Amino acid sequence: MNNIREQIKNKKRIVIKIGSSSLQHAETGDLDYIRLEKLVRELCDISNQGKEVVLVTSGAIAVGKKAVNLKTIEGKTQAEAMAVKQACSAIGQARLMMAYQKLFAEYNHVVAQILMTKNTIVDNLNRYNAHNTFTQLLKMGAIPVVNENDTVATYEIEIGDNDTLSAIVAALIDADLLILLSDIDGLYTDDPRQNPEAEFIEQVDELTDEFMNMGKATTGSNVGTGGMNTKMIAAKIATSSDVDMIIANSRDIGVLHRLLEGENEGTLFVAHRDEAFDLPCFVENLHKK
Repeated sequence: MNNIREQIKNKKRIVIKIGSSSLQHAETGDLDYIRLEKLVRELCDISNQGKEVVLVTSGAIAVGKKAVNLKTIEGKTQAEAMAVKQACSAIGQARLMMAYQKLFAEYNHVVAQILMTKNTIVDNLNRYNAHNTFTQLLKMGAIPVVNENDTVATYEIEIGDNDTLSAIVAALIDADLLILLSDIDGLYTDDPRQNPEAEFIEQVDELTDEFMNMGKATTGSNVGTGGMNTKMIAAKIATSSDVDMIIANSRDIGVLHRLLEGENEGTLFVAHRDEAFDLPCFVENLHKK
């Protein structure tokens, strides 16, 4: 096990996802600038080591809601509720990128915004263009900041959560490692908040049905859209695409450099390329029973 963790040190292209609940003050819903600054500093330092970094960030809708003093997203009809959500996303995404732009600039790093939907992956030309854009940005030394394009995404074309999105990005750009920062320590045999007997799992060598079934939709946050279920879907996409994946707790952002030094934190899902895995087909069938 230690040998696999040691190899994490050599990972060159890394996708890091951070969830909404990790970026905000739970009491107010406002951005946690201290945590945001720590995250940016960590990412800049990783980049300064000669590694390529992509950040997948949630929070646009939550930030937008806060900006226009909305407690909940609702409407008289489903269409109106969707329009409110998309408007909040448009407001919040601009604010979120402005915050990232300012913070990254302090460390002399350039960021680029990339917004995606299912169509980015399912459509062959879109996927080709997206891959080329990521490649060029990384070659330029820029740090792509990725989110779902909630302003235009409806149920038919939405990916739905950023755990899945980050794994799709990792597969698309042939990343070496995906790190999901969340409000949990990693994978347990059961929900540790409900069951004190739940056991922590340090490493998953093969993603069997048993492990997938552990991903019951549980999350300690009502801010984001993901739970353990979406993290297991992300693990399926990543490991099948030959990308190692780690779930770790964002409570201490410093966990990033410890993970990249090979320390044994979080749950490591070991990559096993599945030649039969078809990313566009998998993405097209998301949410379909």
